[in-house]
Amino acid sequence: MKSDVESLHVESLDVESLLVAIPAGQVTLSDRRTRRTWPVEVAAFRLGAFPVTQEVYARVTGGWPSATRGGQLPVESVSWRDAIRFCNALTRQEGLTPAYRAGVGEGRVEWDVAADGYRLPTEAEWERACRAGTAGPRYGPLDEIAWYRGNSGEHLHKVGDRAPNPWGLYDMLGNVWDWCWDTYDAEVYGDYKVLRGGGWFDEHWSCRASVRRRGHPDFQVDDVGFRLARSAPR
Repeated sequence: MKSDVESLHVESLDVESLLVAIPAGQVTLSDRRTRRTWPVEVAAFRLGAFPVTQEVYARVTGGWPSATRGGQLPVESVSWRDAIRFCNALTRQEGLTPAYRAGVGEGRVEWDVAADGYRLPTEAEWERACRAGTAGPRYGPLDEIAWYRGNSGEHLHKVGDRAPNPWGLYDMLGNVWDWCWDTYDAEVYGDYKVLRGGGWFDEHWSCRASVRRRGHPDFQVDDVGFRLARSAPR
């Protein structure tokens, strides 16, 4: 993987080269509202070193949905469903098996866990990757690793301009929130999905590895994007 963000300017898509291998391990998730914690075993997988950029999104879908335009900026103003559609579109372009299919019931999406295509990370995978073996709320000093309200100038920034975590992942905190696969709390919030990481407009307390936010699967806003995952080869 090239760590130089300029390598993201591609004549032909090579998204696979920008995925980082994340080792198997355990992560403990927590929810501040319910004060509940629960351990999750995470299998080895691969995760995008950067959020999906506007250039890559446009090359796959032909669309530029973002409120602030720039090829190396993370794509934002994309819903969870937009991210799901992108994963399947890129998967088909590369001749892989789509991870997602329409299920029974209006708007329902099912995940084929045996598929080798691109997908969203689970929130346990996301937190495992974000922490990268560290134990604190962040993997480094916030001003060095993240764009947030205190240093962003209240606008979006190019991916990869802050320091990566120990596993070579950039912008895990700040810049844009990442959609995850999981439903947040079906009993209380219905089909709302999990968002992780914090964004350019958030205060410092939202940019922590454990912070969970929720969004309707059709929700779009200018500080929410996503990054790609793939299951490890079997």
